[in-house]
Amino acid sequence: MKAYDPSRDPDSRGWLELDEQERIQLVRRYHRRAGIRLPNATLHAVVHMIIENQLAEADPRVVDALGRLVREGLDRHEALHAMGSLVAEHLWKVMREPSGASRANEEYYQALATLTADQWREAR
Repeated sequence: MKAYDPSRDPDSRGWLELDEQERIQLVRRYHRRAGIRLPNATLHAVVHMIIENQLAEADPRVVDALGRLVREGLDRHEALHAMGSLVAEHLWKVMREPSGASRANEEYYQALATLTADQWREAR
């Protein structure tokens, strides 16, 4: 895999064959080429990578959320950002209270299940 484009599903096998640093670099390169300025390009890329990993591994909860958000009118990249906001919240919770990680995982999946395009638009 030579390039990443969040508007298209990457080849799952090719994506998962890359190591994490390669995935992060592909995401960073996309945003740099697209002229998207980010306060923290690495953190942004890591969140993209987490969602893309979950999609490549065919996590049904994540696949369902992406499909629903796209049907509700978000483009794929926007949907990744909406879902990524939940990943960031999840990571924050786990870092603050590591003993509650299993509960945080369930909260993350519940939040994904109820996330809507309208909620994302209103939050921005």
